[in-house]
Amino acid sequence: MTAISETAPASIPPRVRVKRDWNKKLFWIANHALGIALAVIFAAPVVFVVLTAVMKSDQAMSSSLWPTEWHFENFVKVFKEAPLLQYFGNSLLYSGVATIGALVSAIPAAYALSKLRWRGQNLFFMLTVVAMMLPPQVTIVPLYDLWVRLGLTGTLVPLIVPYFLFDAFSIFLLRQFFVTIPKDYIEAAKIDGCNEFQAMIKVLVPMAKPGIAATAMFCFLFTWNDYFGPLLYTGENKDHWPLSLAIASFRGMHHVEWNLTMAATALIMAPVIVLFVFAQKSFVKGITFTGVKG
Repeated sequence: MTAISETAPASIPPRVRVKRDWNKKLFWIANHALGIALAVIFAAPVVFVVLTAVMKSDQAMSSSLWPTEWHFENFVKVFKEAPLLQYFGNSLLYSGVATIGALVSAIPAAYALSKLRWRGQNLFFMLTVVAMMLPPQVTIVPLYDLWVRLGLTGTLVPLIVPYFLFDAFSIFLLRQFFVTIPKDYIEAAKIDGCNEFQAMIKVLVPMAKPGIAATAMFCFLFTWNDYFGPLLYTGENKDHWPLSLAIASFRGMHHVEWNLTMAATALIMAPVIVLFVFAQKSFVKGITFTGVKG
């Protein structure tokens, strides 16, 4: 028997290899064209803010988009022009405590709406959805009158306390995530001797970390960027201004120095961007599972 020798495959010519790689790149760009376009649209304003922040004063907001001179000292100068650290602390207090309050009030409510059966459950859920769609300006007059009578205007209390009582969007979002978790886990915990509260804390909450992370991020971002509430309740007291209100005042005081205004804006955006970068996996996972079952 004669051995049949197999010939080695011919090597691919360099020109063919380059053409094949280029076709792969074009195919990848075509598949991700929409994502690339959206990324450019969302990233362009951020890039513009950062580039303007390091320009000199007479170049900012001109036809020149690239800095002729790089002035990174603008980021230090804004702290001399306004007490940004104090405003940053106010924003952190407002957003952080409000987020904790939203979770403390929303988790038990979402648990009751998703895992318990009681009379009026569907009605309460419908009221939650209605409250979520109700514009805040509708209830602002009686609420403002209440806080005035309590003598708490000019502080952050009227902004924070409502989140400990009822936040419709947080309840709705967590409820939609909780229904995706099988009830068998809750029943097994009860068989082991857990009551409703223990089953919620020890079983449901650890399994719902992505949904809780998504809810917390939504609440934090909303309160961090909130302008209407701080303007209404703390506008008369600069010591309690958050960054959203302070940056508007800073822009009014430094309307000519756009480079300083953009530097302050970039510093305000930085914590939110960093938070999203580190929490984006849990955030995306929570949003994905929220709409699986309802």
